[in-house]
Amino acid sequence: MQRITQTNEFENQLSSSIDAFFNAFGIRRILKKVGACKAKGIPTADIFRRLFGLVFCHKTLFTALRGNDTSEPAKDVFYRFINSVRINWMRFTTLLAALIAKERIVELTDEKRINVFIVDDTPYERNRSKKAELLSWVHDHAKGAYIKGFRLLTLGWSDGNTFLPVNSCLLSSSEKGKGRISEAREIDKRTCGYRQRQLAQGTAPAAMMEMLRLAIKTGLHASYVLFDSWFSSPKAILNVKKEGLDVIAMVKKTSRVHYLYEGKKQSVCAIYKRNKKRRGRSRYLLSTKVDVLGKEGSIPARLVFVRNRNKKKEYLVLISTDMLLSEEEIIRIYGKRWDIEVFFRVCKSYLHLTKECQSLSYDAMTAYVAVVFARYMMLALANRIEKDDRTMGMLFSDLCDELADIKWLEALNLLMRTFASYLSEKLFLDEMEVMRLLDAFMENLPALLQNKLFQSAKVA
Repeated sequence: MQRITQTNEFENQLSSSIDAFFNAFGIRRILKKVGACKAKGIPTADIFRRLFGLVFCHKTLFTALRGNDTSEPAKDVFYRFINSVRINWMRFTTLLAALIAKERIVELTDEKRINVFIVDDTPYERNRSKKAELLSWVHDHAKGAYIKGFRLLTLGWSDGNTFLPVNSCLLSSSEKGKGRISEAREIDKRTCGYRQRQLAQGTAPAAMMEMLRLAIKTGLHASYVLFDSWFSSPKAILNVKKEGLDVIAMVKKTSRVHYLYEGKKQSVCAIYKRNKKRRGRSRYLLSTKVDVLGKEGSIPARLVFVRNRNKKKEYLVLISTDMLLSEEEIIRIYGKRWDIEVFFRVCKSYLHLTKECQSLSYDAMTAYVAVVFARYMMLALANRIEKDDRTMGMLFSDLCDELADIKWLEALNLLMRTFASYLSEKLFLDEMEVMRLLDAFMENLPALLQNKLFQSAKVA
């Protein structure tokens, strides 16, 4: 006996939302630009669409392919797609984020709003794997232990309200044979997969600069780059400044990193001890001007020592290469960095960032990260539309039309009453004569105005 299927209103609405997102931003066109195209067979956009919607149906690729639905493509179609070495997934997410930011976010906000790039990493855990490509030992700072997996280095864009993941790189250990458990397989050096593997085996600052350059080249603009103390070396700050972007970052309190202060190279701890602190309830304790030193020169910067709200006896140090910003503004802008922490939590807890893909291929893991990023972009855009009062759509237009009609009827009613009062007072006519004149006046009006006047009489 066959089961009678029922129409699920939620699934239909969800499918319509996903299709609207794909059509609005031309996912098919973007996939073609990054090398995801086929000469025959099922279009790559349809394959990507099925992968995109799995998490919203509470399914994995394995459970989706296990059924008896003959309309679904075979599993080899999906595996060939995610294992392709010719698809540039980093460029795909960058193009999609730039399109959403320029068409739906930037145009709807004030030009004075400050947009920022945010850089951070999070552990990508694969503890049950043994032979995954470029698998390495990674230190998880939350657990305080080493785990098997990768560091997911992510570049995001934010206007303070909406966060968009721009691109990412699954970083492996740069020490061959020490921190790295397995090596990469041999592939064509002309492919995107080979370049992605080379980037993964490099350093995090080098990968960060490559991701920033790609975002800028795509047309995504921001005023500042925010990152925490793990990336705030003088070399990284100088490299970002060369790209025409200012840096606002947290600085390590270590004796190994020095800044030029009062003609001497000093650490931030030494600078803090030599200066008098602000008293009272000020948001910061100290603000000083320093020079960030590098092999090719130096740039001016401002160090802001901020009270640690969790530990009153300790302090945090922020650095800004924009000398025109006030201390309060530096603290406020750096607060936008928290958006990427929320993004990581949502992706891991709800979008199955580390659980959905169990493939051993580095290309497959990179493809699934891009799928998760695209899911988050759709959710972030829906959240923005839901909260923005100026994007209420047809409801706002209908309300405006209704209000406009009421004003029009009220205006006509007032005019007719004024006209009747004038006839009665100036021409000394009684009420019956005034009504005859009004009826004669109404009969000679166009039909549209007659209908409006009759509605006005009903409103009165």
